[in-house]
Amino acid sequence: MRWENETYRDMFLCPAAVFALVAMVWGIQMSASHDHTMSPAHGHLNLIGFVAMSIFGAHYALTPQAAGGRLANIHFVVTVATVLVLTPGIVMAITERGEVLAQIGSILAVLSMALFAFVVFRHGTGRISDDRASENAPLHQPAE
Repeated sequence: MRWENETYRDMFLCPAAVFALVAMVWGIQMSASHDHTMSPAHGHLNLIGFVAMSIFGAHYALTPQAAGGRLANIHFVVTVATVLVLTPGIVMAITERGEVLAQIGSILAVLSMALFAFVVFRHGTGRISDDRASENAPLHQPAE
């Protein structure tokens, strides 16, 4: 049985996997070149692109009532935008080509986390809604 929250889980976890791979290749490139100038951008790509998005995806997978609404869609779009704006913004700031993208990306990062906090406070974590509780009942009872 496929629930809607699996879609939101996948929405967050698939880009998280891609961002992690990009960050790993970037890290290998920095190591091979012995140039770690872009470490702050690499770190933010890992932290927001992989770690935060993985946590968000896990939350939506474990909390069905939080998935499936406009707020979850907005949260996803803001989080992906954060990674796509903040990472090159940090690169631009480091290379002294302007800080505007880094500033916009930072605001998006705060907005993404604020949306996550709102979702957590609104829906809790890991609670299954009443209409799905019977669907998730164990098929057998453990032996006593």
